[in-house]
Amino acid sequence: MTWLDLCFLHWPVPPEALAPSLPPGLQLDLWQGQAWVGIVPFRMAGVAPRFSPDMPRVSAFPELNLRTYVTAQGVPGVWFYSLDAAQPLAVRLARRLFHLPYFDARMWVDRRGEITRYASMRTHRRAPEGHFAAAFRPVGPVFQAAGGTLEDWLTHRLALYSADRRGRLYRGQVHHDPWRLRRAEARIAENTLAAPLNLRLKGEPHLLYAQRTEVRADWLTPVRVSPEP
Repeated sequence: MTWLDLCFLHWPVPPEALAPSLPPGLQLDLWQGQAWVGIVPFRMAGVAPRFSPDMPRVSAFPELNLRTYVTAQGVPGVWFYSLDAAQPLAVRLARRLFHLPYFDARMWVDRRGEITRYASMRTHRRAPEGHFAAAFRPVGPVFQAAGGTLEDWLTHRLALYSADRRGRLYRGQVHHDPWRLRRAEARIAENTLAAPLNLRLKGEPHLLYAQRTEVRADWLTPVRVSPEP
């Protein structure tokens, strides 16, 4: 698949605000003692099984995720609280095959020059409300985040975690080249994605932008969770 026009919006939050929301076997990954919540709007293209052709009207759609950063057995990764998408079939396949909290949404994306305008309203039945509207653009030169920096810690995540209805934990590996990042500016008109976590994401977020990256995702593998002592 190809990921396009990504904006990484991140806010620091107290670890105790997120720790109870994680399933057994996952621990929050902290940066200098602080947890982080990220919102990432972007577009997907070329979504299809490996060596298969694109499927018209299925392989390209907007996506918006709310996430935090975790570890299991020493492997850092991403834990998603929600993933909104404007493709109903993709939502159902991801929920069934990857145990990810995908939700149907009505979404609108418009890019003119370097400015991307992005809006999403969750429409999934029995799902918590989730609205987001923002405009963002990159600023400054392209760079690759150096190891040991916050920018590298926030974006260099090559694993995702999910849990099924029984609470069994899974890990999926993701493969792509190092991010070609730029700084970014954003104006957020509406954002209720973190409300189900009883979080208010206040203040200016940490902002990064990536125009394009080619991605390959592996199937999930179970994560063995040690029993509580």
